[in-house]
Amino acid sequence: MKYLEEFRDPQLARRLLDDIRSITTRPWALMEVCGGQTHTIIRHGIDQLLPEGIELIHGPGCPVCVTPLEVIDKALEIASRPGVVFCSFGDMLRVPGSGRDLFRVRGEGGDVRVVYSPLDALEIARRNPDKEVVFFGIGFETTAPPNAMTVYQAERLGIPNFSLLVSHVRVPPAIEAIMRSPSCRVQGFLAAGHVCSVMGVQEYPELAERHRVPIVVTGFEPLDILEGVRRAVRQLERGEHVVENAYARAVRPEGNPAALAMLADVFEVTDRAWRGIGVIPDSGWRLSERYREFDAEHRFSVSGITTREPVECRSGEVLQGLLKPHECAAFGTLCTPRNPLGATMVSSEGACAAYYLYRRLDLAPPRSGAAPEVTPVV
Repeated sequence: MKYLEEFRDPQLARRLLDDIRSITTRPWALMEVCGGQTHTIIRHGIDQLLPEGIELIHGPGCPVCVTPLEVIDKALEIASRPGVVFCSFGDMLRVPGSGRDLFRVRGEGGDVRVVYSPLDALEIARRNPDKEVVFFGIGFETTAPPNAMTVYQAERLGIPNFSLLVSHVRVPPAIEAIMRSPSCRVQGFLAAGHVCSVMGVQEYPELAERHRVPIVVTGFEPLDILEGVRRAVRQLERGEHVVENAYARAVRPEGNPAALAMLADVFEVTDRAWRGIGVIPDSGWRLSERYREFDAEHRFSVSGITTREPVECRSGEVLQGLLKPHECAAFGTLCTPRNPLGATMVSSEGACAAYYLYRRLDLAPPRSGAAPEVTPVV
Protein backbone atom coordinates (compact mmCIF):
# COMPACT_ATOMS: atom_id res chain seq x y z
CA MET A 1 0.00 0.00 0.00
CA LYS A 2 1.18 3.49 -0.78
CA TYR A 3 2.42 5.48 2.24
CA LEU A 4 1.91 2.50 4.57
CA GLU A 5 5.30 2.91 6.25
CA GLU A 6 4.29 6.36 7.49
CA PHE A 7 1.88 4.67 9.88
CA ARG A 8 4.60 2.38 11.28
CA ASP A 9 7.21 5.04 12.04
CA PRO A 10 9.00 4.11 15.33
CA GLN A 11 9.84 7.72 16.21
CA LEU A 12 6.23 8.83 15.84
CA ALA A 13 5.15 5.79 17.86
CA ARG A 14 7.49 6.83 20.71
CA ARG A 15 6.09 10.36 20.65
CA LEU A 16 2.54 9.05 20.86
CA LEU A 17 3.49 6.71 23.70
CA ASP A 18 5.17 9.57 25.56
CA ASP A 19 2.04 11.66 25.11
CA ILE A 20 -0.17 8.83 26.40
CA ARG A 21 2.09 8.45 29.47
CA SER A 22 2.02 12.17 30.15
CA ILE A 23 -1.79 12.35 30.26
CA THR A 24 -2.44 9.08 32.12
CA THR A 25 -3.09 9.43 35.84
CA ARG A 26 -5.10 6.27 36.58
CA PRO A 27 -5.89 2.84 35.08
CA TRP A 28 -8.25 2.64 32.10
CA ALA A 29 -9.69 -0.31 30.15
CA LEU A 30 -10.32 0.15 26.42
CA MET A 31 -11.84 -2.35 23.99
CA GLU A 32 -10.90 -2.59 20.33
CA VAL A 33 -13.89 -3.95 18.40
CA CYS A 34 -12.01 -5.24 15.35
CA GLY A 35 -10.01 -8.43 14.94
CA GLY A 36 -7.67 -6.70 12.51
CA GLN A 37 -6.85 -4.17 15.20
CA THR A 38 -6.29 -7.00 17.69
CA HIS A 39 -3.72 -8.58 15.38
CA THR A 40 -1.93 -5.24 14.97
CA ILE A 41 -1.86 -4.77 18.74
CA ILE A 42 -0.44 -8.23 19.46
CA ARG A 43 1.90 -8.39 16.47
CA HIS A 44 3.55 -5.07 17.34
CA GLY A 45 3.37 -5.44 21.12
CA ILE A 46 1.34 -2.25 21.50
CA ASP A 47 -0.45 -3.50 24.62
CA GLN A 48 2.97 -4.11 26.24
CA LEU A 49 4.28 -0.66 25.32
CA LEU A 50 1.41 1.28 26.83
CA PRO A 51 1.68 2.74 30.34
CA GLU A 52 0.98 0.34 33.16
CA GLY A 53 -2.72 0.36 33.90
CA ILE A 54 -3.86 0.98 30.32
CA GLU A 55 -5.46 -2.33 29.34
CA LEU A 56 -6.63 -3.23 25.84
CA ILE A 57 -9.53 -5.67 25.95
CA HIS A 58 -10.12 -7.70 22.79
CA GLY A 59 -13.74 -7.52 21.68
CA PRO A 60 -15.98 -9.57 19.36
CA GLY A 61 -14.58 -7.99 16.20
CA CYS A 62 -13.70 -11.11 14.21
CA PRO A 63 -16.49 -11.89 11.69
CA VAL A 64 -15.49 -15.54 11.33
CA CYS A 65 -15.30 -16.00 15.10
CA VAL A 66 -18.77 -14.67 15.86
CA THR A 67 -20.50 -16.77 13.19
CA PRO A 68 -22.63 -19.09 15.36
CA LEU A 69 -22.06 -22.82 15.46
CA GLU A 70 -25.54 -23.56 14.13
CA VAL A 71 -24.83 -21.49 11.00
CA ILE A 72 -21.60 -23.42 10.45
CA ASP A 73 -23.58 -26.66 10.73
CA LYS A 74 -26.14 -25.33 8.25
CA ALA A 75 -23.28 -24.59 5.85
CA LEU A 76 -21.93 -28.12 6.30
CA GLU A 77 -25.37 -29.62 5.68
CA ILE A 78 -25.90 -27.61 2.50
CA ALA A 79 -22.37 -28.21 1.19
CA SER A 80 -22.81 -31.97 1.64
CA ARG A 81 -25.82 -32.19 -0.64
CA PRO A 82 -25.47 -33.47 -4.22
CA GLY A 83 -25.74 -30.91 -6.97
CA VAL A 84 -24.56 -28.06 -4.70
CA VAL A 85 -21.50 -25.90 -5.29
CA PHE A 86 -20.71 -24.26 -1.95
CA CYS A 87 -18.53 -21.14 -2.22
CA SER A 88 -16.79 -19.38 0.65
CA PHE A 89 -13.84 -17.23 1.58
CA GLY A 90 -10.90 -19.41 2.56
CA ASP A 91 -10.83 -18.62 6.29
CA MET A 92 -14.22 -20.29 6.80
CA LEU A 93 -13.05 -23.73 5.64
CA ARG A 94 -11.17 -24.54 8.87
CA VAL A 95 -13.83 -23.25 11.27
CA PRO A 96 -15.09 -26.26 13.23
CA GLY A 97 -18.75 -27.20 13.24
CA SER A 98 -20.23 -29.72 15.63
CA GLY A 99 -18.23 -32.59 14.17
CA ARG A 100 -16.35 -31.49 11.06
CA ASP A 101 -15.49 -28.50 8.89
CA LEU A 102 -15.83 -27.51 5.24
CA PHE A 103 -12.41 -29.02 4.46
CA ARG A 104 -13.74 -32.37 5.67
CA VAL A 105 -16.86 -31.99 3.54
CA ARG A 106 -14.68 -31.31 0.52
CA GLY A 107 -12.55 -34.34 1.33
CA GLU A 108 -15.72 -36.44 1.46
CA GLY A 109 -16.66 -35.38 -2.07
CA GLY A 110 -18.57 -32.12 -1.54
CA ASP A 111 -18.03 -29.39 -4.13
CA VAL A 112 -16.62 -26.71 -1.82
CA ARG A 113 -14.77 -23.87 -3.54
CA VAL A 114 -12.75 -20.92 -2.25
CA VAL A 115 -13.61 -17.65 -3.99
CA TYR A 116 -12.27 -14.14 -3.60
CA SER A 117 -15.55 -12.32 -4.17
CA PRO A 118 -19.25 -13.20 -3.97
CA LEU A 119 -19.44 -12.14 -7.61
CA ASP A 120 -17.14 -15.10 -8.39
CA ALA A 121 -19.81 -17.38 -6.95
CA LEU A 122 -22.47 -15.67 -9.05
CA GLU A 123 -20.38 -16.27 -12.17
CA ILE A 124 -20.08 -19.96 -11.24
CA ALA A 125 -23.87 -20.09 -10.98
CA ARG A 126 -24.27 -18.42 -14.38
CA ARG A 127 -21.95 -20.95 -16.01
CA ASN A 128 -23.50 -23.96 -14.26
CA PRO A 129 -27.30 -23.59 -14.50
CA ASP A 130 -27.74 -27.26 -13.55
CA LYS A 131 -26.08 -26.68 -10.13
CA GLU A 132 -27.27 -24.90 -7.01
CA VAL A 133 -24.53 -22.41 -6.11
CA VAL A 134 -24.44 -21.06 -2.55
CA PHE A 135 -22.19 -18.32 -1.19
CA PHE A 136 -21.45 -18.16 2.54
CA GLY A 137 -22.19 -14.51 3.36
CA ILE A 138 -20.67 -13.70 6.75
CA GLY A 139 -19.18 -10.63 8.34
CA PHE A 140 -19.80 -7.17 9.70
CA GLU A 141 -21.04 -4.08 7.88
CA THR A 142 -17.84 -4.13 5.81
CA THR A 143 -18.63 -7.25 3.76
CA ALA A 144 -22.41 -6.84 3.70
CA PRO A 145 -22.59 -4.38 0.74
CA PRO A 146 -20.81 -6.64 -1.80
CA ASN A 147 -22.95 -9.58 -0.70
CA ALA A 148 -26.06 -7.43 -1.08
CA MET A 149 -24.88 -6.34 -4.53
CA THR A 150 -24.44 -9.96 -5.58
CA VAL A 151 -28.03 -10.85 -4.64
CA TYR A 152 -29.23 -7.71 -6.42
CA GLN A 153 -27.33 -8.78 -9.54
CA ALA A 154 -28.67 -12.35 -9.32
CA GLU A 155 -32.22 -11.01 -9.47
CA ARG A 156 -31.46 -8.44 -12.16
CA LEU A 157 -29.65 -10.96 -14.41
CA GLY A 158 -32.15 -13.75 -13.78
CA ILE A 159 -29.81 -16.33 -12.17
CA PRO A 160 -32.21 -18.41 -10.04
CA ASN A 161 -29.69 -21.11 -9.04
CA PHE A 162 -27.72 -18.72 -6.83
CA SER A 163 -28.42 -18.26 -3.11
CA LEU A 164 -26.77 -16.69 -0.06
CA LEU A 165 -26.36 -18.26 3.37
CA VAL A 166 -26.51 -15.09 5.47
CA SER A 167 -24.80 -14.51 8.81
CA HIS A 168 -24.17 -10.77 8.85
CA VAL A 169 -23.80 -8.91 12.14
CA ARG A 170 -23.81 -5.24 13.17
CA VAL A 171 -21.34 -3.57 15.55
CA PRO A 172 -23.42 -0.97 17.47
CA PRO A 173 -25.85 -3.53 19.01
CA ALA A 174 -22.82 -5.57 20.11
CA ILE A 175 -21.38 -2.53 21.90
CA GLU A 176 -24.77 -2.05 23.55
CA ALA A 177 -24.80 -5.68 24.71
CA ILE A 178 -21.24 -5.44 26.05
CA MET A 179 -22.02 -2.30 28.05
CA ARG A 180 -25.17 -3.85 29.53
CA SER A 181 -23.31 -6.95 30.73
CA PRO A 182 -22.90 -7.08 34.55
CA SER A 183 -19.28 -8.17 34.07
CA CYS A 184 -18.36 -5.29 31.74
CA ARG A 185 -15.09 -3.49 32.55
CA VAL A 186 -14.88 -1.45 29.34
CA GLN A 187 -14.49 2.31 29.81
CA GLY A 188 -13.89 3.30 26.18
CA PHE A 189 -13.97 1.87 22.66
CA LEU A 190 -11.74 1.89 19.60
CA ALA A 191 -14.33 1.57 16.83
CA ALA A 192 -13.54 -0.29 13.60
CA GLY A 193 -12.61 2.15 10.85
CA HIS A 194 -13.65 -0.05 7.93
CA VAL A 195 -17.13 -0.55 9.40
CA CYS A 196 -17.53 3.21 9.81
CA SER A 197 -16.28 3.81 6.26
CA VAL A 198 -19.46 2.04 5.13
CA MET A 199 -21.95 2.99 7.84
CA GLY A 200 -20.66 6.37 9.01
CA VAL A 201 -20.72 7.30 12.69
CA GLN A 202 -24.40 8.21 13.14
CA GLU A 203 -25.19 5.30 15.47
CA TYR A 204 -22.33 5.94 17.90
CA PRO A 205 -23.06 9.28 19.62
CA GLU A 206 -26.17 7.89 21.32
CA LEU A 207 -24.17 4.90 22.60
CA ALA A 208 -21.37 7.14 23.88
CA GLU A 209 -23.84 9.40 25.69
CA ARG A 210 -26.03 6.64 27.13
CA HIS A 211 -23.13 4.63 28.55
CA ARG A 212 -20.79 7.59 29.13
CA VAL A 213 -17.92 6.02 27.21
CA PRO A 214 -15.65 7.65 24.61
CA ILE A 215 -15.76 6.00 21.18
CA VAL A 216 -12.83 6.72 18.85
CA VAL A 217 -13.02 5.55 15.24
CA THR A 218 -9.60 4.03 14.59
CA GLY A 219 -7.59 2.57 11.72
CA PHE A 220 -5.46 -0.56 11.65
CA GLU A 221 -1.80 0.41 11.59
CA PRO A 222 0.29 0.82 14.78
CA LEU A 223 0.12 4.63 14.74
CA ASP A 224 -3.65 4.44 14.13
CA ILE A 225 -4.06 2.31 17.25
CA LEU A 226 -1.84 4.54 19.38
CA GLU A 227 -3.64 7.67 18.23
CA GLY A 228 -6.98 6.02 19.04
CA VAL A 229 -5.73 5.12 22.51
CA ARG A 230 -4.37 8.62 23.04
CA ARG A 231 -7.69 10.25 22.17
CA ALA A 232 -9.71 7.79 24.26
CA VAL A 233 -7.46 8.23 27.32
CA ARG A 234 -7.53 12.00 26.94
CA GLN A 235 -11.34 11.93 26.99
CA LEU A 236 -11.42 9.63 30.01
CA GLU A 237 -9.00 11.81 31.93
CA ARG A 238 -11.17 14.86 31.18
CA GLY A 239 -14.43 13.09 32.02
CA GLU A 240 -15.67 13.34 28.42
CA HIS A 241 -17.60 10.77 26.38
CA VAL A 242 -17.99 11.74 22.74
CA VAL A 243 -17.33 10.18 19.34
CA GLU A 244 -14.07 11.14 17.63
CA ASN A 245 -12.99 10.21 14.11
CA ALA A 246 -9.26 9.41 14.16
CA TYR A 247 -9.50 7.71 10.75
CA ALA A 248 -10.64 10.66 8.66
CA ARG A 249 -8.54 9.56 5.70
CA ALA A 250 -11.07 6.75 5.14
CA VAL A 251 -14.20 7.56 7.16
CA ARG A 252 -16.77 10.23 6.42
CA PRO A 253 -19.40 10.96 9.07
CA GLU A 254 -22.22 10.01 6.67
CA GLY A 255 -20.53 6.80 5.49
CA ASN A 256 -20.94 5.49 1.95
CA PRO A 257 -24.38 6.49 0.59
CA ALA A 258 -24.34 3.99 -2.29
CA ALA A 259 -23.48 1.09 0.02
CA LEU A 260 -26.12 2.17 2.54
CA ALA A 261 -28.77 2.30 -0.19
CA MET A 262 -27.86 -1.20 -1.35
CA LEU A 263 -28.06 -2.55 2.20
CA ALA A 264 -31.44 -0.93 2.75
CA ASP A 265 -32.79 -2.50 -0.43
CA VAL A 266 -31.51 -6.07 -0.06
CA PHE A 267 -31.35 -6.61 3.72
CA GLU A 268 -33.52 -5.99 6.75
CA VAL A 269 -32.43 -5.82 10.39
CA THR A 270 -33.04 -8.92 12.52
CA ASP A 271 -31.97 -10.49 15.80
CA ARG A 272 -28.77 -12.50 15.36
CA ALA A 273 -26.95 -15.12 17.40
CA TRP A 274 -23.22 -14.53 18.02
CA ARG A 275 -21.00 -17.54 18.61
CA GLY A 276 -20.18 -17.93 22.28
CA ILE A 277 -22.27 -14.88 23.21
CA GLY A 278 -25.89 -15.61 22.32
CA VAL A 279 -28.67 -13.70 20.60
CA ILE A 280 -28.27 -9.90 20.45
CA PRO A 281 -31.44 -8.03 19.42
CA ASP A 282 -31.31 -6.17 16.08
CA SER A 283 -27.66 -7.13 15.67
CA GLY A 284 -27.84 -8.73 12.23
CA TRP A 285 -29.24 -8.66 8.73
CA ARG A 286 -31.30 -11.10 6.72
CA LEU A 287 -32.54 -10.88 3.15
CA SER A 288 -35.61 -8.69 2.77
CA GLU A 289 -38.90 -10.13 1.54
CA ARG A 290 -38.21 -9.04 -2.04
CA TYR A 291 -35.05 -11.19 -2.15
CA ARG A 292 -36.16 -14.04 0.11
CA GLU A 293 -36.03 -16.55 -2.77
CA PHE A 294 -32.23 -16.18 -2.70
CA ASP A 295 -32.00 -17.17 0.98
CA ALA A 296 -30.15 -20.51 1.16
CA GLU A 297 -31.44 -21.26 4.65
CA HIS A 298 -35.02 -21.28 3.36
CA ARG A 299 -34.20 -22.84 0.00
CA PHE A 300 -32.54 -25.87 1.61
CA SER A 301 -34.81 -26.03 4.70
CA VAL A 302 -32.02 -26.06 7.26
CA SER A 303 -33.54 -23.59 9.72
CA GLY A 304 -34.18 -26.26 12.34
CA ILE A 305 -30.55 -27.15 13.11
CA THR A 306 -29.56 -26.62 16.77
CA THR A 307 -26.14 -27.12 18.35
CA ARG A 308 -24.15 -26.98 21.59
CA GLU A 309 -20.68 -25.50 22.05
CA PRO A 310 -17.90 -27.82 23.31
CA VAL A 311 -17.36 -27.23 27.04
CA GLU A 312 -13.56 -27.06 26.66
CA CYS A 313 -13.78 -24.08 24.30
CA ARG A 314 -13.88 -20.71 26.05
CA SER A 315 -13.90 -18.61 22.88
CA GLY A 316 -17.15 -16.99 23.98
CA GLU A 317 -15.39 -15.48 26.98
CA VAL A 318 -12.53 -14.36 24.71
CA LEU A 319 -15.00 -12.68 22.34
CA GLN A 320 -16.65 -10.84 25.23
CA GLY A 321 -13.30 -9.60 26.54
CA LEU A 322 -13.66 -11.59 29.77
CA LEU A 323 -10.63 -13.79 29.09
CA LYS A 324 -7.31 -13.34 27.33
CA PRO A 325 -6.55 -16.26 24.98
CA HIS A 326 -3.53 -17.51 26.93
CA GLU A 327 -5.64 -17.69 30.10
CA CYS A 328 -7.62 -20.57 28.59
CA ALA A 329 -6.30 -23.97 29.72
CA ALA A 330 -6.72 -25.40 26.20
CA PHE A 331 -4.68 -22.65 24.50
CA GLY A 332 -1.74 -24.09 22.55
CA THR A 333 -2.38 -27.62 23.87
CA LEU A 334 -5.83 -29.01 23.14
CA CYS A 335 -6.52 -26.03 20.88
CA THR A 336 -4.10 -25.14 18.08
CA PRO A 337 -4.55 -23.83 14.52
CA ARG A 338 -4.20 -27.42 13.26
CA ASN A 339 -6.77 -28.78 15.73
CA PRO A 340 -8.94 -25.82 16.80
CA LEU A 341 -11.71 -26.02 19.35
CA GLY A 342 -13.19 -22.72 18.21
CA ALA A 343 -13.06 -20.19 15.41
CA THR A 344 -10.93 -17.71 17.37
CA MET A 345 -7.94 -20.03 16.85
CA VAL A 346 -8.24 -20.40 13.06
CA SER A 347 -9.59 -17.09 11.81
CA SER A 348 -7.08 -14.63 10.36
CA GLU A 349 -8.60 -12.04 12.71
CA GLY A 350 -9.14 -14.26 15.76
CA ALA A 351 -7.62 -13.19 19.08
CA CYS A 352 -6.47 -16.73 19.91
CA ALA A 353 -4.77 -16.99 16.51
CA ALA A 354 -2.99 -13.67 17.15
CA TYR A 355 -1.65 -14.84 20.52
CA TYR A 356 -0.62 -18.19 19.08
CA LEU A 357 1.08 -16.59 16.07
CA TYR A 358 2.91 -13.75 17.76
CA ARG A 359 3.10 -14.43 21.47
CA ARG A 360 2.95 -18.10 22.42
CA LEU A 361 6.73 -18.34 22.91
CA ASP A 362 6.64 -15.30 25.21
CA LEU A 363 3.83 -16.94 27.17
CA ALA A 364 5.72 -20.21 27.66
CA PRO A 365 7.45 -20.56 31.07
CA PRO A 366 11.09 -19.40 30.65
CA ARG A 367 13.70 -22.08 31.35
CA SER A 368 15.66 -19.86 33.74
CA GLY A 369 12.60 -18.77 35.67
CA ALA A 370 13.11 -15.12 34.66
CA ALA A 371 10.41 -13.11 32.96
CA PRO A 372 10.74 -13.18 29.16
CA GLU A 373 12.10 -10.05 27.57
CA VAL A 374 9.59 -8.29 25.31
CA THR A 375 10.96 -6.78 22.10
CA PRO A 376 8.51 -4.25 20.63
CA VAL A 377 8.09 -4.40 16.87
CA VAL A 378 6.51 -0.95 16.43
